[in-house]
Amino acid sequence: MKAIAYRKSLPIEDAESLIDIELPTPQASGRDLLVEVRAISVNPVDTKIRRNVAPADGQAKVIGWDAAGVVKAVGPDVSLFKVGDEVWYAGDLTRAGTNSELHLVDERIVGYKPKNLDFAQAAALPLTSITAWELLFDRLGVSRDAAATQGKSLLVIGAAGGVGSILVQLARQLTGLTIIGTASRPETGEWVKQLGAHHVIDHSKPLNEEITRLGLPTVTYVASLNQTDHHWTAISELVAPQGKVALIDDPASIDVRTLKRKSVSLHWEFMYTRSMFQTDDIQQQHQLLNDVATLVETGAVKTTLAERFGKINAENLKRAHALVESNRAKGKIVLEGF
Repeated sequence: MKAIAYRKSLPIEDAESLIDIELPTPQASGRDLLVEVRAISVNPVDTKIRRNVAPADGQAKVIGWDAAGVVKAVGPDVSLFKVGDEVWYAGDLTRAGTNSELHLVDERIVGYKPKNLDFAQAAALPLTSITAWELLFDRLGVSRDAAATQGKSLLVIGAAGGVGSILVQLARQLTGLTIIGTASRPETGEWVKQLGAHHVIDHSKPLNEEITRLGLPTVTYVASLNQTDHHWTAISELVAPQGKVALIDDPASIDVRTLKRKSVSLHWEFMYTRSMFQTDDIQQQHQLLNDVATLVETGAVKTTLAERFGKINAENLKRAHALVESNRAKGKIVLEGF
């Protein structure tokens, strides 16, 4: 089968940073599905792994953690899917990635693809949907009862990115929160408004001053999706007493003691935790993806696909990685077909 991989961790400008290779066809066992990959999307985690995780000598590492495709074979213990089902998922960081024609994945972290989306539109959503859903409902503990969240607010730092684009939609559709999204350019600010944010502020300016400008004294919940260390002082000042802060990025250094006087809680969201540690509730990701599919099919949530970069090959993936690394991507970049 065709695949895109790397043998050394290299800058994306290097011709060998991603290469086209051939690999043996994998075989499904246990609860695994063998999926024929029709489309993939590119996430920041792809670029982080490529830059920082070198394969063993002589080995090729396949990355990529978003896919939509068709089940071609199932392991003997599979009970949730059958051959021919159209599926979507984000995969498992401890296994080979989705940048290949055929891919093995545990059925418990797979959902049925929304019927009203093509494969490319669907591939834009799994990783960001899981991350946003878990951050909002599992980590921050936000109620899905709109009445229970009236009068409360959510600040989404980096709202125009992949996770932010779906987090804003989920919060608007499933809660009664007042949503404040951050963006720094007119086009990304407009994107965040279209997704459902009540207010958009400029994260190139001091966030606490921007919140004050809106007439809001404090913010109940903060979802910091990028540049957390840069914004940390402002976050500590603007979060409400007994509020909650959730992070997904990797700040070099933050002083969590600044949250103590307000009894603010800090939460990390890492969507691979359930698959990496085979938690008792791992199948929650299957249900979560099916719930999001229903929201998509009813029109409550839309795909965050922003750009189609052509076929799945090393040349196009390198272009996608370069754009993601530039931090100027809006929505998701998708590749489809081999």
